[in-house]
Amino acid sequence: MTQSHRYTGAILSLPLFFLAASGCAPSRVQFRTSFLPPAPPAVDDAEIVVTSEPRLDPGLYLREAPDIIPASVTLAPPRPPESEIRIREAEERFEAGKKAYQQGDMALARREFNRAVDILLSAPDNLPDRGRLERRLDRMVDAIFRYDVNGMGSGEDADKVVFDKSPLDGILEMTFPTDPALKPKVKEEIAATASQLPLEESDSVISYIHFFSTERGRKILVAGLRRAGRYRPLIQRILAEEGLPQELIYLAQIESGFLPRAVSYKSAVGMWQFVQWRGREYGLMQTSATDDRLDPEKATRAAARHLKDLYNQFGDWYLAMAAYNCGPGCVDRAVQRTGYADFWKLRELHVLPKDTENYVPAILAVTIMAKNAKDYGLDGIDEEAPVEYDTVALDAPTNLALVADAIERPVSEIRELNPALLRGSAPAGYQLRVPKGTAAALMAALEQVPASRRASARMHRVERGETLAAIARRYGSAPAAILAANSNVIDAPEVGDVLIIPAVYHEKSPSAKRTTKTGAKLRNATASRRSVDSRRISGQSLHRRATAPRLRTAALKNTAIAR
Repeated sequence: MTQSHRYTGAILSLPLFFLAASGCAPSRVQFRTSFLPPAPPAVDDAEIVVTSEPRLDPGLYLREAPDIIPASVTLAPPRPPESEIRIREAEERFEAGKKAYQQGDMALARREFNRAVDILLSAPDNLPDRGRLERRLDRMVDAIFRYDVNGMGSGEDADKVVFDKSPLDGILEMTFPTDPALKPKVKEEIAATASQLPLEESDSVISYIHFFSTERGRKILVAGLRRAGRYRPLIQRILAEEGLPQELIYLAQIESGFLPRAVSYKSAVGMWQFVQWRGREYGLMQTSATDDRLDPEKATRAAARHLKDLYNQFGDWYLAMAAYNCGPGCVDRAVQRTGYADFWKLRELHVLPKDTENYVPAILAVTIMAKNAKDYGLDGIDEEAPVEYDTVALDAPTNLALVADAIERPVSEIRELNPALLRGSAPAGYQLRVPKGTAAALMAALEQVPASRRASARMHRVERGETLAAIARRYGSAPAAILAANSNVIDAPEVGDVLIIPAVYHEKSPSAKRTTKTGAKLRNATASRRSVDSRRISGQSLHRRATAPRLRTAALKNTAIAR
């Protein structure tokens, strides 16, 4: 019986209750009508006057909406689009995989991650908002890759430094055709474009605009512009603080495609491509454990100051950019030899290196295209979210896996925030960057670990069903050693306990590896993301049947995630 029915029954039973209490029979009940309005006085039939019916306005109700559905009826919410349903389901499976990973169940984590990817991969090709699915799939595969490199069977050595090939290696030495139809269009765009950096529509600039409009060039350009979102606020802030044109951000696009660990065939490294001695000149130090040239913030500051010095020396931004590429001595000798302090004249006389001749036009081409994004189909680029982090000053050498354990994040995420680290641990005094909002948790956790043990210890949160022996086997430790390191545990850990696992990480000699087209972690110069072939979860292919509907993206064509 509903609540309203109970109330009705209670009200109807009240008169009977009072009748029973008074001992009166129901047939003798007299209902009081004093609460009704008094009856009208009686009239004789002769006094009744019949009048005609009142006339109603025929349009009286035309302007009112008919009340077809009663107010009490609640309509079911509309079904969300299929893409939204798939994204939600994939997120649920991804979160389940993360939880399994944190609990040490790698097999379950692998299955859940693969289910998440399958849900997005199997979406029909004709979905209206397929682009959103593609972007979410790309980000999810990147996130799974971070977990993969930390224990699901195919990740690389945590102590191995993986460099990325500079996207424009070799391209600046090439010559591209010029599209004559582009010149008047570019001239109009420059006239309507506000820029702190002077812009020109020379034939060499037009040729690079043409190249970046081709399929190959566009892939390079879009990949860099997408990745620029991670560092744009940082770079813009430093350029402003140093009083430089904001358009110089595109110098980093040409140098590295905004890859913090880019390396060129000339052994220049980092987002701003410093060689060792030039980096040291601007405070970018290198040790066996760190290389400041790989630090996006430090390298950006050094690049801004170097560019300012070059501009003060030559008094011209084109010559300053040329000197950034080939060195101020090279440009100075070209000026002295010819008597022309003009980049275009030096280029015409071929007194600069070939790649320097094309370096300035390439920067100008990217600047013009980026500032007129709609004209070149670049306005819909989904930039990566800006990097945000907290900083923790380490007072002792600290294993990055211990940091990851303490804040329950994959160690590769810590490495990604600290590209200047060349080993799996950070030295004492290092300003470690951690995901925003996790600094307090990390500091509290590190206080529980003696400083002398932070270089080798790990931490583990006990989950339901885990035994001390199983935890010891997982980390290659001994139960007795774990008990000795955790005075609060008497004989057996309880669910929720955080255990210090002693001496399970031993730092190896640092090694570096530059990615190539056959490398395990490929960042192809013309691809917008790591190829999915490089994102290994286990040993079997995640290919679905050829007849199954597939979600096609530029990053997924002819590739597969391995199960």
